[in-house]
Amino acid sequence: MKSNSLMLALLSVVVSAVILCITHWIYKWRNPKCNGKLPPGSMGFPLLGETIQFFAPYRANNISPFITKKMERYGSIFKTNLVGHRLIVSTDAGFNSFIFQQEGKLFQCCYPKSFNEIAGRENMVSAEGFLHKYLRNLVMNLVGNESMKQKLIPKVEKMVCEHLQSWCGQACIEFREAVAKMEFGFGAKILLSYSESKSSKNLKQAYADFQHGLISFPLNIPGTAYWKCLQGRKKAVEIIKSILEERRATPRERQEKDFLDLVIEEIKKNGSLMTEAIALDLLFILVFAAFETTSIALTLAVKNVCEHPKVLEELTKEHEAILRNRKNIESGITWQEYKSMTFTHTVIHETVRLANIVPGIFRKVLKDVDIKGYTIPAGWIVMVCPPAVHMNPKQYDDPFTFNPWRWQGQELNAGSQKFMGFGGGPRLCAGAEFSKLQMAIFLHHLVTKYRWRVIKGGDIIRIPAVMFPNGFHIQILEKNIQKDATTTESRETV
Repeated sequence: MKSNSLMLALLSVVVSAVILCITHWIYKWRNPKCNGKLPPGSMGFPLLGETIQFFAPYRANNISPFITKKMERYGSIFKTNLVGHRLIVSTDAGFNSFIFQQEGKLFQCCYPKSFNEIAGRENMVSAEGFLHKYLRNLVMNLVGNESMKQKLIPKVEKMVCEHLQSWCGQACIEFREAVAKMEFGFGAKILLSYSESKSSKNLKQAYADFQHGLISFPLNIPGTAYWKCLQGRKKAVEIIKSILEERRATPRERQEKDFLDLVIEEIKKNGSLMTEAIALDLLFILVFAAFETTSIALTLAVKNVCEHPKVLEELTKEHEAILRNRKNIESGITWQEYKSMTFTHTVIHETVRLANIVPGIFRKVLKDVDIKGYTIPAGWIVMVCPPAVHMNPKQYDDPFTFNPWRWQGQELNAGSQKFMGFGGGPRLCAGAEFSKLQMAIFLHHLVTKYRWRVIKGGDIIRIPAVMFPNGFHIQILEKNIQKDATTTESRETV
């Protein structure tokens, strides 16, 4: 009898101790230590944080409901926990600018562990200091202004003309997928000289698997979206590695080298920072960047122009004037013509502002930072939230409306305190200008040679990445073709 009572007493003590430990752990989770006053906010459930709320899909061109509710309750700077990381979310334009200005001093580029698993441990996005500068300079040799002037404009124009012609007259094309395929083929060609039609290795499918779970809860269990994403990355890297090994074994003599040739030369140099691991991660992320963000932005640009006839009218007027001013109307676009497309650049800028393709930019705090009466502890991560700035009525009049004219007379820089469509600070997207060049050339040929109509789709969903759940189906016809389209289900004609 006494032994039973003793066992019950011991069990009661153990249970009480466990409950006390769990309670203490939950308290510490919800009330992290700080040498000053942390910004307000909530940390959600232990381990899970508020990840599910953050990844909840939402429709329309708007700020995430998760961010909106937090801003309404806590203000422009608040704390939370996503995928196991303690975060300070900043929707404050001034603080965001300060973060980018203090790159390498108070803040350092840092993405969640799950991102590095996806992008690669040696990826350019997370690289720091001299390595980042070295990789960026290497990329700028490929897509910098001089390369665009001398080499890339005619290549982009050829790509655009061939694809528009191939789409022309079809009853319907799914524009988002068609543009992504076009951009993928072009990017893989200039980077790796890869051609889907000439290769037995399906690199595009590997990236499709990768994309499926790119923005997902990081649960690496077979069957989950995140697991499929990692499998897609693994396949893509294996294919890129095989291409690299083939090229190293049998170098090809040619007049113009692709990016892979330059990378192999860097690997061979004595004392070079370039290793095979860095090369593979660099090539993997560049192929993805070459088609994903540009194809989304271009799809949204065409959609926006569809929905705003006055924008189409002004855009057409600008590009037809370029044709009239040419000595030879059949000659290709020049750098001077590209730079003269002032209204086109406002259309692109406004598209990128509303697109908010990158929902968050992450920086690790290196030292305690005091801001607006709060202290952000060293070791925490700050997430800059571009959509909250781009959609802020204090920054933009009628911010949810597509209005390219709002940019007229302004210096259209790739980044500023109130515009972060291409990032900010020393880590501005290296391919920003090249992306804009491709969009401008595409719009030039589209509005001068073709008319198009939306068949169906065009709805947007965010998770928080931009998705087209029912596609964006359009029909493209030459302008001189007057016959009716083959379908009667279209919503608009342009």
